[in-house]
Amino acid sequence: MTRMSAIDKYRTIFKECFQYDGDVDSLEYQSIEEWDSVAHMQLMTELEEEFKIELDIDDIIDFSSFKVGIEILRKYNVEVN
Repeated sequence: MTRMSAIDKYRTIFKECFQYDGDVDSLEYQSIEEWDSVAHMQLMTELEEEFKIELDIDDIIDFSSFKVGIEILRKYNVEVN
């Protein structure tokens, strides 16, 4: 069984949190109906659990898109590219 890469895990978390089958790489906060404030917090929780990190409140607020999320995760030594 092949281990999933960090970027694949990241994409999967987005797809599962938002029940979204499209291309998540271009998603931005509230760009789809499913990405509301409640789903945003679920996303943060899932990312923290998967990557074993604790996001700072400022990073949670600044997490405004799939791409911005990659940069934020890098601050926690999570390489998702």
